[in-house]
Amino acid sequence: MIKQALIPALFLATALFGVAPVEANDELVIYSARKEHLLKPLLDAYQAKTGVKTRYLTDGEGPLLARLQAEGEATPADLLITVDAGNLWHAAEKGVLAAVDSPTLNANIPERLRDPEKRWFGLSVRARTIVHSTERVKPESLSSYEDLAAEKWKGKLCLRSSEKIYNQSLVAMLIARLGEEATEKIVRGWVANLAVPVFSNDTKLMEAIAAGKCDVGIVNTYYFGALLKEKPATPVKLFWADQKSNGTHVNVSGAGVTKHAKHRDAAIRFLEWLSTPEAQEIFAELNMEYPANPKILPHAEVAAWGTFKGESLNVSLAGRHQAAAVRLMDRAGYR
Repeated sequence: MIKQALIPALFLATALFGVAPVEANDELVIYSARKEHLLKPLLDAYQAKTGVKTRYLTDGEGPLLARLQAEGEATPADLLITVDAGNLWHAAEKGVLAAVDSPTLNANIPERLRDPEKRWFGLSVRARTIVHSTERVKPESLSSYEDLAAEKWKGKLCLRSSEKIYNQSLVAMLIARLGEEATEKIVRGWVANLAVPVFSNDTKLMEAIAAGKCDVGIVNTYYFGALLKEKPATPVKLFWADQKSNGTHVNVSGAGVTKHAKHRDAAIRFLEWLSTPEAQEIFAELNMEYPANPKILPHAEVAAWGTFKGESLNVSLAGRHQAAAVRLMDRAGYR
């Protein structure tokens, strides 16, 4: 459903989705793969600051991209907000996003966190790193993603399903850094070291570590934060992977202006605002993520996890190597 911030709900769609379309009028229309509770506070703050009204549709990444492609020039969407650089790259390659040359965005968002062709910009950062039992694992025994394939972790590793794009992007970035042959050896080692079948989400993985079913795993940092907020005594801790080499794998939530935006200038102004301190603090705090703008400090709860070196490669490589990563994980038996 497309909803108008602070105004009764409205619906907008094409014949492809079985309902009649509604005109966008003079309001910004946003398609978002971020959930409503992570989006609406930003829209409310922007309306309070500027008076600009917005309407939004929340759905999965795939359905939103299919919708934009089907609607073509008729789309009412002015912006696409989604999670994972792989999804952003895919949307750009499908031709639904337009390049934006904005001095504000170029200054606020580091080059490695935005599309080289300026079709999308990262707005919040999450790390996907190692999590371990505080009862059975000494931090000095950990080092890198590659090390989790070592014999010493046999029967001690937990992983989330390879179907989730977060793991696809991690493997894609390993391919970008190490090549397919070396990465496949690592992934095969992970599979050989699994203690139990893969999990459907990161939270279940950490709960399995706490329950003693495995000792180590790989998770997104905000899932760790959410679990600790709910169950602070959970005996798990983050370990920043690859600090002696390329750095911990990072990914983004981000946005781009649609190719057929009816309100392009207004959409660019909103996107620029999302990169400013006011919005960055809201954006990151809502989901316990890191601000993409390096001038902004993370929320205190996130800062308490400690500092780390993030990988230096451009996050768009997660999309560029995504198909190869999926094929590799399938060959390696990572389900």
